[in-house]
Amino acid sequence: MTDSPDNSHHMDLAPPLSEKLQDYLRYLKLARNVSPRTINAYRADLEQFLGFMQFHPDLGPMRLHHLQRAHVRAFLADLQQSDYTRTSLARKLASIRSFCKWARRQRYIDSDPTIGILTIKQERKLPKFLRMPEIAALMDAPDKSTPDGLRDRALLELLYASGLRAGEAHLLDLKDLDLTELEVHVRHGKGDKERVALLGDQAADALNDYLERGRPAMRRTCTENDAALFVNKFGRRLSDRGIRRIFDKYFTDASDRLKITPHVLRHSFATHLLDNGADLRAVQELLGHANLSTTQVYTHVTTERVKEVYDKAHPRS
Repeated sequence: MTDSPDNSHHMDLAPPLSEKLQDYLRYLKLARNVSPRTINAYRADLEQFLGFMQFHPDLGPMRLHHLQRAHVRAFLADLQQSDYTRTSLARKLASIRSFCKWARRQRYIDSDPTIGILTIKQERKLPKFLRMPEIAALMDAPDKSTPDGLRDRALLELLYASGLRAGEAHLLDLKDLDLTELEVHVRHGKGDKERVALLGDQAADALNDYLERGRPAMRRTCTENDAALFVNKFGRRLSDRGIRRIFDKYFTDASDRLKITPHVLRHSFATHLLDNGADLRAVQELLGHANLSTTQVYTHVTTERVKEVYDKAHPRS
């Protein structure tokens, strides 16, 4: 199944609906401290839903209070016809649920029309991860004789050693790194949570090389004071997108099996820790997961691996 990109659904909502949507997004930002990226996802989902409402013969822009369960179901059925994936449908329903809960508290609707709509079951996809030879090939890919090669190696080593998300690495400052204690202070985790991530010796060595020879060379032409740990060729903070581009540059050197992204490296970090006997709760802490159930998906990966080993090794399997 394919997905239409969300930004293709940008539409001009009538003022009554547009104002309510803006109020709700403000509530997410100020009361719930939701990240800008998540707010944009809510905006796209709800613009699409409210746009559907606006042109529905029973509803229209002035009749939010007439919203019924049947209308929400009709919207989801429409999306299903358009070949949206289950993951997207589940996310859109979650956005509508959250909005309706808020709208009911604001007395815009008398009852929540999403109550009684079953959560859409998602296809369970196991996280993709790299094998150890692929990790080694990825770490060896950057050219260590150039400033940007030193930066790329330090970034790749850091992400694999710590399990950080690309967005967290992009926001790291020099002061967040403690190479003596082999720690990284993550100040802007998901949901703006803080945590301490750990480093290994190889990541520390790569970061030392970058800080001594790579970063100063990349900062030479930049007069602005920038505390960013990872910088681009202009000496300014490396963007989230810039980090993804680095992965695009090296993934073919490491694997012809799958496309390597920052998240694949994060999956590899978690899977390899559990493979080697790490405690699930410790891995949850290191990944910065709010719920243990999010981390438990990696136990399915390691179970699959055990089955593979059994099938290959057992004489009567």
